[in-house]
Amino acid sequence: MKTWKIADIGLFFKNSFRAMLKGEFLLRLNVGRYFIHIAYTFLLFGLIIWFSLMIETTMSKVEKNKAVLKELEIVHSQKVFEVVNVSRRSSVQEMLERMGSQVTEPDKPAAVVKK
Repeated sequence: MKTWKIADIGLFFKNSFRAMLKGEFLLRLNVGRYFIHIAYTFLLFGLIIWFSLMIETTMSKVEKNKAVLKELEIVHSQKVFEVVNVSRRSSVQEMLERMGSQVTEPDKPAAVVKK
């Protein structure tokens, strides 16, 4: 029986590293018959990573759009408030007077010219 030395462990790691660089590591471990399963596993892991990145990108877009939507809701409510303020009769009358317009509220109902 052969005893192991620390140099043998270093040589094992060195040979294993070289085999990985050359692409022979799996063949040295005699797992060639499982190569399809290993490749399939790496493909699945790659797809999972790719899908998670796509989902993360989509979620970041959703969060940005939510922020934009909040801003637009605030702008919309401000515009609605301004329209409601301007649409009152008294404020319209005051604006017309400030602008020097001769238009006033009618004194009598409109006359029908022809039926």
